[in-house]
Amino acid sequence: MIVSLGCDHAGVDLRASLRDQLMARGYRVISHGPEDETSVDYPDVAIVVCRQVLDGEADLGILVCGTGLGMSIAANKVPGIRAALLSDCYSAVKARTHNDANVITLGGRTLGPELAWQIVTSFLDNEFTGGRHQVRIDKLSAIESHYMNPGAAEVSTDC
Repeated sequence: MIVSLGCDHAGVDLRASLRDQLMARGYRVISHGPEDETSVDYPDVAIVVCRQVLDGEADLGILVCGTGLGMSIAANKVPGIRAALLSDCYSAVKARTHNDANVITLGGRTLGPELAWQIVTSFLDNEFTGGRHQVRIDKLSAIESHYMNPGAAEVSTDC
């Protein structure tokens, strides 16, 4: 499996830790972002990782900034990306199995390396289960399509 791994200046240390652990586990890692704490803008890194996931150059993406919030917002602006901001293992499993997340975001200043690694493995060790969850993913795609193409069919609002 190929993982595209990116960070801004606030995620350098956590990205390095995750990169080493992913490689030790046999993943191919494509790394993006600074190697030191030189300030960079998180949207610039997020778009590179997201493009690699969408283009099939990477199977999944991991983004790290100070809180994970900025990377999550930036990644979710990219059509076809379902990014989940994670801070616990249960949510990591659900992001993968129920939400078919293809990118996760983590906080380099809010998570320690051990918990971050547990979250990453919880995410990577699971697969999308489909079924009733596919219906919801299809609805997300319809919302995305509607706002990308204003003339597209109206989005269902059944509640």
